[in-house]
This record gives sequence, C-alpha cells and structure tokens, in this order.
Amino acid sequence: MRVLAIDPALRNTGYAVIEQELPPEGRRGKIVYRALAYGTIRNQPKLRQSGCLVRIREQIHDLVTAHAPEVCAVEGVIYVQSFKTAITLGAARGAALLAAAEHGLEIFEYAPKRVKQAVVGRGAADKQQVAFMMRALLGLTETPEPDAADALAIGLAHCYAHEPNRPPIGDKPTPI
Repeated sequence: MRVLAIDPALRNTGYAVIEQELPPEGRRGKIVYRALAYGTIRNQPKLRQSGCLVRIREQIHDLVTAHAPEVCAVEGVIYVQSFKTAITLGAARGAALLAAAEHGLEIFEYAPKRVKQAVVGRGAADKQQVAFMMRALLGLTETPEPDAADALAIGLAHCYAHEPNRPPIGDKPTPI
C-alpha cells in the first residue's frame, strides 16, 4: 500500500509518501515501511492566502502524479482558540484534500492524539518525540523537520490501522 499523508497548514504543510510492503499472502515475514518522499510545502509570509491555497493544491497534485499513492491520510481538525486560525487551517486542509480527491484517492482522517499513540505510544508526545520515532521507525538518515515528521507519523498510523494482525487504536478509520 502506498499512502500520501498530509499535515495541512497555510504556511507549512507537511507531506509524506509512505509505502507499506506486506509479506506474501500465507507467509510470515516482516512488514516493511519506506518513506518514499517527505517534506514541507512552504509558503512565504508575503504570499496572499489565495496564492498559498493554489500552491498547496499544485504541490499535492504533483506528489500524487509522481508517486501514485493509493490512499490519502490527513490529520483531523484540531481545536483552535482563534476563529481566524480555524478558517485559515480549514482552507489549507480543503486545498490539500481537493488535490487528493481530484485523483480519486480515498481520504482517511486521524486525530493528532491517535497518531501519536500509534507511532510513539503516548497520545501527548511532543513534536521532538514524534520526529525521533519517525527517524527510528523508518530508518531515516536524519531527523525530519516537525511538519514533515507529523505527516510521516500520519502515514505510518494509517498503515498500522490497516495491518491485519495489529490491534487497533480506537475505531477502524473510514474514508471521509
């Protein structure tokens, strides 16, 4: 399975493409995870919101075209105290989801605490812990920056949620 994972934000959208390789059917073996691509879509502070949204959509479109993921996993909506921040975050999320949906990808949503629980073992883990675990679990040569690490964690959580013999953390996710 190949997963496009997205941690949406207007100025710094984290993305990752994770591949999960299961052993051949009927055989025992190790499940292998690979990070095929990861990083952050950075939008400059001087770029207007509309320009940021177009750029997010274009970059996600390019990732889907280049890596042909089968599904998309995205961080769920988080509680924010500012109405303006919520609207801005929702717009960035919408641009990313639109790009995935235009390619016919099923989109799954994961709460931040659930992602952290799945990959770190603690729902209240901080960003440094998540980044360290992504480096360790995926065999990366360097620790990813926070937004990319969050996207890697979202993708890995999706893989874990769809592993045949792994106990679930919460309800089985359904496409949005």
